[in-house]
Amino acid sequence: MSIAEKAKEFYEERLRVQLEAEHHDEFVAIEPVSKSFYLAETFIDAALAAKHANPDRKSFVIRVGHDAAFHLGASTL
Repeated sequence: MSIAEKAKEFYEERLRVQLEAEHHDEFVAIEPVSKSFYLAETFIDAALAAKHANPDRKSFVIRVGHDAAFHLGASTL
């Protein structure tokens, strides 16, 4: 299983309910091996917090309450 898949699984099973109620629109970086996570208002701050805490491990960043961390392109109305 990839880092992204493990992080998403951890988010769904352990974090979604609490984070979506209290931290909607923030970013959470998840390091799936240690099951540690880092909340921040910006993508880069969440990613850097995870990198500083676990410099030898990769993390995956999720935007709380969204299907993707970023939305690209134009919307159709």
